[in-house]
Amino acid sequence: MRSILLLLLLSSFGLEDLSATGYLKGLEGEPDKPNVIVFLVDDLGYSDVGCYGSSYYETPHIDRLAESGMRFTHAYASSTLCSPTRASLLTGKNPARLHITHAIPIKGYKRIHGGRGTPLKDADYVMNLPLEEVTIAEALKNAGYATASIGKWHVCDDPAYYPEYQGFDVNIGGNGHGHTGGHFYPYRGKWRMAEGYPWEEWNTLPDGKAGEYLTDRLTAEALRFIDQHRDSPFFIYLSHYAVHTPIQAKKSIQARYEKKEPDSSKGHVKPAYAAMIESVDASMGAILEKLEESGLADNTIVIFTSDNGGFGKQTSNYPFRGNKGNFYEGGIRVPLIIRWPGITTRPSVSEIPVITTDLYPSILNMAGLSLMPEQHVDGISLLPVLKREGVPNRDALYWHFPNYVGPGHPNAAGPVSVIRYGPWKLVESLENGKVELYNLAYDVREAKNLAPSQSGLVDSLKQMLTVWRIAADVQMPVKNPDYRPD
Repeated sequence: MRSILLLLLLSSFGLEDLSATGYLKGLEGEPDKPNVIVFLVDDLGYSDVGCYGSSYYETPHIDRLAESGMRFTHAYASSTLCSPTRASLLTGKNPARLHITHAIPIKGYKRIHGGRGTPLKDADYVMNLPLEEVTIAEALKNAGYATASIGKWHVCDDPAYYPEYQGFDVNIGGNGHGHTGGHFYPYRGKWRMAEGYPWEEWNTLPDGKAGEYLTDRLTAEALRFIDQHRDSPFFIYLSHYAVHTPIQAKKSIQARYEKKEPDSSKGHVKPAYAAMIESVDASMGAILEKLEESGLADNTIVIFTSDNGGFGKQTSNYPFRGNKGNFYEGGIRVPLIIRWPGITTRPSVSEIPVITTDLYPSILNMAGLSLMPEQHVDGISLLPVLKREGVPNRDALYWHFPNYVGPGHPNAAGPVSVIRYGPWKLVESLENGKVELYNLAYDVREAKNLAPSQSGLVDSLKQMLTVWRIAADVQMPVKNPDYRPD
């Protein structure tokens, strides 16, 4: 009765639209907590989405999300590789602080590729996200959320660190492997082990039907979880294996792109890759449709992003230089869209630099929960940005990579530290001390190295990097005594 009387009172003052925020649902107690879905795509490049400039790749559902959300044009992944970025998303900490700086390998990988033949040895790195970390899933679970990790995990080598031990009630398709054996069922692959390097066979998902497509299967699992938990707050970490290699698409979709004029000016020319993107977009469409038909759309936050830049052998990351595997803009600048019902009510664009670590405190704030600054020490809440009330209080963004990427990626990175300070970006080689300085306000392609003419600024930025590395207790590479130059 009190709820009805209060509803009539609020309506008389023209405030009935508060129902869209979910606050009227909880008039007898606390306001309803919003559901949260993090929709993470593997290796999706900055311009691989229509609303980020692609005319060849078709993403109408992701574009629709942007129409009621905030689209960030200076969003960065915490690393140019998947495992470090994923670890930072889950913890709110910089990968270098976690010492998870490389893609977590198979057993024996470090012994094979641990710096031999390079001037420096790869810094040793952690291969299991520590259980002591309070993940975003654990923080939400402690606040009454049902939690699901659906899809790629790749922040551990040991099964004792799988999602079910890191705050997730449900783990579907997540293991220590960096990619699936195939995007069609059976999702088998082979993983090289340590002793004698034999091959171990694994299945991303052991059950399924012939012809089943992995992107569709993971989407169906997410829809099922929504159905099961529509009456309580939920957190879904939907982490697609697409569009990571192997490049395998539905033939019917691929055939359409084979007939479509590619966009050579942007480097968007691969039909199979385009078809994989369209399947990911269809996944977003199915999620949005399920939220709407379930009456949950007005109380569900949806976050869409990628773990690093696009793979250089499949896409171009236009208009930027670089790709997955290096720290030019194409390797670390990624799409990011946040839809927060009742707040992001119209399409908007933010040019404020943000990074993966910011998602943890932002989710806590959007859910009405207290921040945990000792946990998400490197992330800051984006609430002021989303509410258009101000800019984050942060001096710079930092990256630290004390390793070698390896030869599989064009222009693969060696050990570097990177800082973005305002429009300035400095890349410092840890191998030979070479410094590159770019002004991104005028040179998004990072074509002109300004370091020779800006020695004072270079010294200041290098000092900021040094201070930050000490504070973050990063690991550093050391000289390789086995190095034999060509």
